[in-house]
Amino acid sequence: MEISSQLPIGFFDSGLGGLSVLREAVRLMPQEDYIYFGDSRNAPYGTKTLEQIRRLSLTHAEMLYRSGIKALVVACNTATSAAISILREVYTDIPVIGIEPALKPAVSIGEHPRVIVMATPLTVKGQKLHELLGRYAKSADVTALGCPGLMEFVEDGNLDGPEVKAYLRTLLLPHMEKPVDAIVLGCTHYPFLKRTIQEVAGTGIRILDGGEGTARQLERRLKEENLLKAPGRKGQIEYRESLPEKLPLCSRLMAEPW
Repeated sequence: MEISSQLPIGFFDSGLGGLSVLREAVRLMPQEDYIYFGDSRNAPYGTKTLEQIRRLSLTHAEMLYRSGIKALVVACNTATSAAISILREVYTDIPVIGIEPALKPAVSIGEHPRVIVMATPLTVKGQKLHELLGRYAKSADVTALGCPGLMEFVEDGNLDGPEVKAYLRTLLLPHMEKPVDAIVLGCTHYPFLKRTIQEVAGTGIRILDGGEGTARQLERRLKEENLLKAPGRKGQIEYRESLPEKLPLCSRLMAEPW
């Protein structure tokens, strides 16, 4: 396939969470066109096997590639951990961008800070996160916290209900008996819960996610390949969903306050 700067950028996620990354990309590159695919039918990925996630990731990537894209963003921490190296081997003619938890800025906020990384169970078990944690083991006290069931609140459009707050209190408070400096959101669904997490955790704790860094990496790679569109136009977003009834929620989440 001939790769042109006029083609859209493809995004996929296990559901609606990757919209948090897409929002960052649109803010940084509003002139670009985007195709977003959310696989809510098979969500959550964090409780699936490695083989299942790789198979799903390859299927979604091929669908987007055949649609005609100039870059692919794996807007899912779990899918990045499981499949990014395979996708880069298959799609060598376009930039393939993954996402990882924003641990580097978190450990830079002070001297040996205490950091909690919230992620899906599979991401917590995965080699990619363990390697990342090992990189910063000497400079911070980092706890990887599996959050089974948390992404489903976002999939249901429940961002600040009493059930979400009760879940977060049960999950977080046992780990906050000692002071915590930062919470890293290691799933792309979680930024939509940022205000609720902040309310439960307290205002003195910084909450970070990898969406902005991923968008900046995407922009860098497009610039390197001379694939950026000229500024001055407003791009279009095409939403696709394996559960079409989720499509109205895509627009709602994209419009959520930052």
